Amino acid sequence: MQKKIPQRQCMGCHERKAKRELIRVVRGTDGAVSLDFGGKLNGRGAYLCPDPECLKKAQKSKSLERSLEVPIPQEVYDRLAKEMEAGCNG
Repeated sequence: MQKKIPQRQCMGCHERKAKRELIRVVRGTDGAVSLDFGGKLNGRGAYLCPDPECLKKAQKSKSLERSLEVPIPQEVYDRLAKEMEAGCNG
């Protein structure tokens, strides 16, 4: 019997994909928001495709803020975009 692959929904494009294909955005216990490429950090998580367009869509619709239950300042979105580019390329 084949093992079930965990599915998560992207907060940008709202497509369901395998958890491993997505990047986890996590609100840590201290309230800081960051990217979790390993998927193991403690805290509340939301998922995004590794595509800057999905980050822009999530920012515009405020879906990350609703999912993580915390207001996200613009500088955090800028940092997430930089981390996403660096993480996807390296």
